[in-house]
Amino acid sequence: MTLKETLHRAFASQTEIEADEERTESRQQGCTALADLSARSHVTVSGILRSVTLRPREGVPALEAELYDGSGTIDLVWLGRREIAGIEPGRRLKLEGCVCDVDRRRVIFNPRYELRPRAGE
Repeated sequence: MTLKETLHRAFASQTEIEADEERTESRQQGCTALADLSARSHVTVSGILRSVTLRPREGVPALEAELYDGSGTIDLVWLGRREIAGIEPGRRLKLEGCVCDVDRRRVIFNPRYELRPRAGE
């Protein structure tokens, strides 16, 4: 570890340290950083689910989640689903899908996903 990294760790907040760890984990998985995504691109991303909610869209059930990778966030939407086993806040995922822009937010609809071990598992 370099002097710069040591000083950064010594004076960084817990949130900054966790964000650094998430970015490193994402890079090690060979995934694209969420901050670097562009609309209409097919991507593989990874991160931790911050929130999961059931929010119907035009009368159709939709499970929505927010994924965080240390560089940014993206919304995930599974249409026609009320719940998915393992999709819960704090869960680490690796996902694949097409990025869309909806109301100035990045969204992946019905992503393919792989459940990853949680920190400490």
